[in-house]
Amino acid sequence: MHFKFFMVIWFFGSDKYSQIVLKSLQTDKRIKIGKIVSPQILPTLSLEKEKRPDVGILASFGAIVPKDFLNFPRKGILNIHPSLLPKYRGPSPAQAAILNGERQTGVTIIKMDEEIDHGPIVAQLAEEILPTDTSESLYFRLFSAGAEVLKTILPAYLEGRIELQEQNHSAATYTKRLSREDGFISLEKLKEAIKGANAEFVDRQIRAYYPWPGSWTNLKLKTKNSKLNNKRLKILKAHLEHGKLVLDQVQLEGKKPVSFKQFCEGYPEVKIGY
Repeated sequence: MHFKFFMVIWFFGSDKYSQIVLKSLQTDKRIKIGKIVSPQILPTLSLEKEKRPDVGILASFGAIVPKDFLNFPRKGILNIHPSLLPKYRGPSPAQAAILNGERQTGVTIIKMDEEIDHGPIVAQLAEEILPTDTSESLYFRLFSAGAEVLKTILPAYLEGRIELQEQNHSAATYTKRLSREDGFISLEKLKEAIKGANAEFVDRQIRAYYPWPGSWTNLKLKTKNSKLNNKRLKILKAHLEHGKLVLDQVQLEGKKPVSFKQFCEGYPEVKIGY
């Protein structure tokens, strides 16, 4: 089975990270994208009316793929997962890796089965986590690297020249679907981090949860009639300096992002730190 002309692929994706992979595949003249499948389109497809592709590629899909779809492409569906499986299965692997202080993560290409991130490994690549990485910057690198690895191994995979490796399921760890509440930092903890207590963890949280679910705290601000109102303050950017947390950019609920210095000048009654 030689691919002198093209490989027909169904692509499964749903967000800006999956677009990285799709655009990379579209630049390869050996590849023909037969169909782009989003979670919204998935329920409307009737496989009896479709021509089977050579393989499916899934990246950051965000939905469960039914069993009949898993077996529809001739060589199944390959999933680009942004972790070194079996570690950090699930929907938030980069966030978990940064939050836990990992120095290395990676990308794993697996052949999907009916369980989440459970299938055998086709290829795997390690990637360093930088001290400045947010989940966004890390995901961009991981999916970019995954796309390049995928294009390299696809012909060999489709020709059956790659021996798949079963994951060590006993070593599996799992991540959860994050909600806005996961990003909450109490004002007390934020003040302590600015003074140096637990600053590294708070810095990791801010980076891990950027841009989603975001890190935030609650403030009580005076209105024009001198009443106190609860307002959410998003912490967009921060860094560590001499073991202390330094806030760089924040955004008050209903306002535009500003530097922390500008925020303090505009709300001198708020005593967060410095």
